[in-house]
Formats: sequence, structure tokens, C-alpha cells
Amino acid sequence: MRGSVPGLVSPHPIGQQLPAVYLEDDFAQRFTAGLDEVLAPILLTLDCLDAYFDLELAPPDFLDWLAGWVAAPVDRDRPHQARRDLVRHAMELHRWRGTARGVELALRIATGARVEVTDNGGVSWSATPTDAPPADETPQVRVRIHGDVDEALVRQVLGSAVPAHVRATLEILP
Repeated sequence: MRGSVPGLVSPHPIGQQLPAVYLEDDFAQRFTAGLDEVLAPILLTLDCLDAYFDLELAPPDFLDWLAGWVAAPVDRDRPHQARRDLVRHAMELHRWRGTARGVELALRIATGARVEVTDNGGVSWSATPTDAPPADETPQVRVRIHGDVDEALVRQVLGSAVPAHVRATLEILP
């Protein structure tokens, strides 16, 4: 997160804004210079606060903080642009989570590759909560990814995007 930056000069030094009687007071000037060093990062941040909320300009540590606001699972080892895309599409990912469209969106954002997701479309229901679903109606999702992708990353995204009761089949094509 933001912290003190050695050698950073305050845009509004406090010592220069004191009444004339304190301008030549050595203690007052040294004291306010210490405050200036602490307040400089805050004043400079407030000066360009809108840039911190712009996903294209936000510093990486602030981007991780924004990701926490929208509950986006950001991995710090991923490239900055991939993290920015994940935060940008977080609301849409939450909206479609657990659906074929959500799986495809999550994989496309994570890998940048062309993704095809098909599901069997099966739906079952029961009048009583204790009935088990029919054996031949196991929900499943088939995922095809075109391109050179990290299989471990794809499986991690699949694990978080596909509901636990759905069987997922992965096929990575060149």
C-alpha cells in the first residue's frame, strides 16, 4: 500500500505557510519538515486521486486493493494487464458464475485464448429434497481452448468457475 517515499517533496510545505514569527524558528521549521515528509505521499495521492481509480493507471498495489473491493481473485504473479482485466470484468464474472457463459468468460479473461464451452443442458428437479437426480442426467461441461495456454492456470480457473457437482472435460488445442 502507499507509504512514505524517501526524498519526496511536499507540494505544499507546512513551514512556508506558518505565520511570519515561525518562519525563522529553526525548531518549527524542522518539526513541520518532518510532517511534510509524512504528508507528501498523501497530498500527492489526493492531487491525482482519480488516476488511482482508473484501471489503466492505477499502481499495482492499489489495483490489488481495488480487486478486494469487487471480490476479484487476483494472483500477484500474473501480468499487470491480466489483473486489470480481471478487476474490470469482476462484476460480469460474478453475474454469470456457475453458467457456461461464466466459465467461458473466466477462461477467456484468464488466458486470453479463444474458448468454447458446451454443456449438456440437462436440468432435473424433484418434489422432495431427498430424491437423488437420475443417474443418466449427470451435468457436464466440455471446454475447448485454442492456443498455447498454461494448463495449471486453466484447471485452477475451471475449479473456481465450474460448480462442484458438474463434471468438466478439458481439451487444449493448438
